[in-house]
Amino acid sequence: MKDYLIFLWRCARLSFRGNWKYYTWMFILTAIALLGLNAYTKQLVAGLVTTGMTDQVSWGLYIANFTYLVGVAAAAVMLVIPVYIYKNRELHDLVILGELLAVAAIIMCLLFVTVDLGRPDRFIHLLLRFNFPISMLTWDVLVLNGYLVLNLHICGYLIYCAYHKRQPSKIFYIPFVFLAIGWAITIHTVTAFLYSGLGGRPFWNSAVIAPRFIASAFAAGPAIIILTLQIIRHATQYPVADAALHLLRRIVTVALSINMFLLGSEVFTEFYTGSAHSVSARYLFVGLHGHHALVPWIWSAIFLNTGALFVLLTPLSRRLWILNLACAAMIVGIWIEKGMGLIVPAFIPSPLGEIVEYTPTANEILVCLGIWAFGLLLYTIFVRITVPVLQGHLTADSDSTDIPQQVDAS
Repeated sequence: MKDYLIFLWRCARLSFRGNWKYYTWMFILTAIALLGLNAYTKQLVAGLVTTGMTDQVSWGLYIANFTYLVGVAAAAVMLVIPVYIYKNRELHDLVILGELLAVAAIIMCLLFVTVDLGRPDRFIHLLLRFNFPISMLTWDVLVLNGYLVLNLHICGYLIYCAYHKRQPSKIFYIPFVFLAIGWAITIHTVTAFLYSGLGGRPFWNSAVIAPRFIASAFAAGPAIIILTLQIIRHATQYPVADAALHLLRRIVTVALSINMFLLGSEVFTEFYTGSAHSVSARYLFVGLHGHHALVPWIWSAIFLNTGALFVLLTPLSRRLWILNLACAAMIVGIWIEKGMGLIVPAFIPSPLGEIVEYTPTANEILVCLGIWAFGLLLYTIFVRITVPVLQGHLTADSDSTDIPQQVDAS
């Protein structure tokens, strides 16, 4: 235990060391996180009236970000599967960076749920009324926290073994890796069932919601990982092979193609049948009775995703800078599609036929930016600690002062 505490202390000290780029990046993230915390304290005092949510639209930007980040966390499995099932060597040294991203994403998910509750003490009601196995919300709490614990164990064990320069015992992490693969699919499936199981919201009553969630997660998540790995390679000189990036590119191409096909299937069903249940879809895509706040959002998402898919299907994507543009477009497009394009329209019109549009407030946006900044801050610290350990600069028998300054996560 003493040795482990020394390891944690050295990691904590290392997270405060770096060059000016590292300090600037950490200062910006800390400042945004503190602004978000200040905005949340205002919400805590005044209530959810500080947000754009109403009695008619009770889920907004917070749940939109929660849904998106669950997919980012689940997408870490796209690094795990090639390494541990197909024995891919190019991704072997990168898989832990994807799992650390999953840890940061799950923490952000839990924070978004917390701020959406309005009052954090309402978690007590969830624990006291643990309606297992009937409640999908209970299942969501279990799978999210379970996935967080699994990834913390896997990452922590592998990093600690690298710190001591010893081979990790397979029995202590391989079973958990394969459990995490199935768990990753579960977390996003259960999140999808939260929506599709609500009979009072016909917009969500579709069997393809869960497959769409998985497909979009396996497109946006690896796209974020592609950009992240290049930043890490540039800032820390950690070896990231182009072959690994192009393997992720092929995964993203297949996943985005499936996601666009499922979206098109839903649009056809909604508009061709012309049923009463398609009113929310009409509001989203073309507007309803003069209300069209979300129309620019969804068409922007479709344009970005279609453009990204075109690039990915052509040889253009073999150039990294073009691939990066496609990934950025896809990340934004899927965020809009799974956020403003999926969560909000289900509430418009209300079951009573009221059309109350939703617009996030400045305070609400600040809270969201604060959580995202905090998540990026955590991931930066994770990378700052992990890279020197994996490179052999920080070990049990090394001196912390010997770690090169350029090895940072700026």
